[in-house]
Amino acid sequence: METLNTHKESTTNKIMLNLDSDAEVSVKGVIAPIEYTQRNYHVEWDELANLQVTEPKKQYSTSVFQAFLPSGTVSVGECWKIEEEGVLTLLRQLSPNPQLELDVSGADSYGLWACLHAYNNEFAEVMFRIHAEFVLEKGYFAPSQFAGQVIINRIERKVVFFKMHVPEATLNFDARWRIFGDERLAADIGFCPQMELCAGAQDVLQDAKFTEAITQAEALQALMLRFYKSAQINWVSLEKALELAPILQKPIHAISSGGPLADESC
Repeated sequence: METLNTHKESTTNKIMLNLDSDAEVSVKGVIAPIEYTQRNYHVEWDELANLQVTEPKKQYSTSVFQAFLPSGTVSVGECWKIEEEGVLTLLRQLSPNPQLELDVSGADSYGLWACLHAYNNEFAEVMFRIHAEFVLEKGYFAPSQFAGQVIINRIERKVVFFKMHVPEATLNFDARWRIFGDERLAADIGFCPQMELCAGAQDVLQDAKFTEAITQAEALQALMLRFYKSAQINWVSLEKALELAPILQKPIHAISSGGPLADESC
């Protein structure tokens, strides 16, 4: 993809994003078998061992995807809240009981945010991040996050590409199991190689030249900042801190963490 102008902050150029509610979008859903959990719950707990997509393919009205678009004009780099009901409608294709209020998490865990990544006269690309979990019969399945993008044809007012997925990482979900009917939840963490909803073709933007754009990394950072205050910290390695401390005449604050600070997989 080529761009005519890139920048780190929102500009004054604002656009409106709308869709034709009469059109339909065919969405494919996939949940691959869980490959690993630290406590082997994906073998011992039937619901995890047999976790699979509710509907592999489903037709939606384009109006469902309007939930990912802003209600007013926006500029590149600007973030806005996503409407909950459209997201829940889509998540039910993966598993029947999604919820946006995570059962065991802090205030930073809640959120549905989108960001205008790029646009030209024909296309606009929106990136988003959503935190959600699925209620199972005997517990909860909480992905690290749902990341994704929506590409719309601004002229035809239709979705040309959509993807909402759990990013691949060493560990990318939490599971909490109510063992033997006990009200206490036993926790585990693991890796699922693929959990996603997808429609259309991403290569539609392969040769596109954008009027305005920010980098993908900048869009992801803007979204992460909507969730975690820790993302505002300029983290450095211990080695770098030891090098900088005497130069800056500042104390060292060292933190050891057993999991990531930037998603819900810990």
